[in-house]
Amino acid sequence: MDLGEVNHQRIKTNGIWLHVVEKGSGPLVLLLHGFPEFWYSWRHQITFLASHGYHVVAPDLRGCGDSDSPLSPSSYTVLHLAGDLVGLLDYFGEQQAFVAGHDWGAVLGWHLSLFRPDRVRGLIAMSTPYYPRDPAAKPIESFTGKFGDGLYISQFQEPGRAERAFARYDYLTVMKKFLLINKTDLLIAPGGMEIIDHLQTPAVLPPWITEEELQVYADKFEESGFTGPLNYYRAMDLKWELCAPWQGAKVTVPTKCIFGDKDVGFDSYGTREYVQGDTFKGLVPDLEVVILDGHHFINEERAHEVSQEILTFLQKLSVE
Repeated sequence: MDLGEVNHQRIKTNGIWLHVVEKGSGPLVLLLHGFPEFWYSWRHQITFLASHGYHVVAPDLRGCGDSDSPLSPSSYTVLHLAGDLVGLLDYFGEQQAFVAGHDWGAVLGWHLSLFRPDRVRGLIAMSTPYYPRDPAAKPIESFTGKFGDGLYISQFQEPGRAERAFARYDYLTVMKKFLLINKTDLLIAPGGMEIIDHLQTPAVLPPWITEEELQVYADKFEESGFTGPLNYYRAMDLKWELCAPWQGAKVTVPTKCIFGDKDVGFDSYGTREYVQGDTFKGLVPDLEVVILDGHHFINEERAHEVSQEILTFLQKLSVE
């Protein structure tokens, strides 16, 4: 993948330094990665959107890639992350940006749109819908009660546990186990097994990614480690507490959601039914849902289609 010339810089925001990659000029588009990723997961969209007249900025979110990684899990709530992004917008002198997020990046996009709709011109959320906050139960207690300790989110809670399990494999194998997931059920390990041991390592790569691209991920995580990204999961209960003031609030910014029909839990967990139903539409009134043939890492697997879906959305909002 030839990115051509991109600008790398570190920007001070919200008390930390974020590494960002940027390309192009025009309206600002923020591309927010998920787990376990960094800016590189948007390599296809960066060049495409920049070539169509947009100023594309893809940060390594806090704890990831070449950005600062605060030690405490309590520094990784969506309020911290949203604050980082508001600082980026201020740095670039922009009142508003288009925001596209995948996985945790989508969670962040949803909450930035919830907290600061005045700063978001439009949201593209991939693989992760907006779920209303359950006022009666903290998320980890709820998840573990429903799915047990084998659920990956539950296993990621104890500091050091997942890191020790991952360390039994080389970094390239860990990346293959996560990025090449083709399971459609929720990620739940059998009793007594760690999720990283349960995930398969495909013998043959799919056509949408190369060994060299996977090695880029492996090399970066060998530098940065996994604790920063895992802290997003460890801050989920604190996020729940801090988001109480937004109980029942809607996401009012124009939104396009993109899902892969073979994503983890899309059918088995009821995600398809939810995103096509009235409850979701009620929470996100200005909503368009697109379902593509693909798995979780849809922005890489179906790179051209996703790039086109993003561009169509940006162009539509630009003329309104």
